[in-house]
Amino acid sequence: MTLNLAVLATALLQLQLDQLLPETQQLVTEYVVPAVLFVVAFLAVWILGKIALVPLIRRVLDEQGHDPSVKSLAESMTGVVNVVLAFAVAFTVAGFGSVIAAFGVFAGAIALAVGFAAQDILGNFVAGIFILKDKPFEVGDWIEVNDITGRVEDIDLRVSRIRTFDNERITLPNGELADNAVKNPVAYDKLRQKFVFGIGYDDDIEHAKEVILDEADRNPGILDDPATSIRVTELADSYVGLQTRFWIDDPKRSDFVKTRSDFVQSVKERCDAEGIDMPYPHTQLLGGIEVEETHAENGAAPADD
Repeated sequence: MTLNLAVLATALLQLQLDQLLPETQQLVTEYVVPAVLFVVAFLAVWILGKIALVPLIRRVLDEQGHDPSVKSLAESMTGVVNVVLAFAVAFTVAGFGSVIAAFGVFAGAIALAVGFAAQDILGNFVAGIFILKDKPFEVGDWIEVNDITGRVEDIDLRVSRIRTFDNERITLPNGELADNAVKNPVAYDKLRQKFVFGIGYDDDIEHAKEVILDEADRNPGILDDPATSIRVTELADSYVGLQTRFWIDDPKRSDFVKTRSDFVQSVKERCDAEGIDMPYPHTQLLGGIEVEETHAENGAAPADD
């Protein structure tokens, strides 16, 4: 009797195992193995990207001499691409292709909605990337854009900050800097300046040129090469205009504005000493006024009313 019970129990246990084994195998095949493959593939691609891809991008940017902000942005974007690539490969290896397709459609819809909602921000962001890459100006440069003039204090990915010469800070979206003409007087190692000196019609033009050139030679901030040149450019109502073109080395604003001011002042004082007239516009009224006195016919003065 006991033997029969033992045999029966063993048979029931074997039956339960035979029923559970296919379910367990199916569970392992459908879930455990893909999960392990997903984790292994993700870690393998992510680690490979961290070891190879990110250092490669950093080395390429260092060799090309890009701005630190550009290198930081590129490294961040490379890290994001590395993670997305690791997820895509892991989903593919694990056999979750349908998940990738669904995620791609969802991500596309989200990107489209975000693009419409934040197109100005994205435009400024892209403009900031091109400014940092192309370098139309750098931090410390003096620039002019529209009616704004000042030194660049900071170039961010979305905005740039300019300090005016009245010590005011102006924050400009990078899109505005990218869409408008930006004047950078200090982009090169030399800067040419122009100034028109007006002399009288009765003055000797050659003598005035000699005075101006002599004062340019005396000014230490004005270069000898290229040489200063003078051209008669105006025959105005009250003066003859002598346009003087002179060159300044290392054109920082604090230097070349002072050089220009000193040069103009020295020319004015020298012309006064040499007797060269520097007239200013004036108006002269010519003519007379007639006063007609009317008398009564009888010769008597008119009586008051």
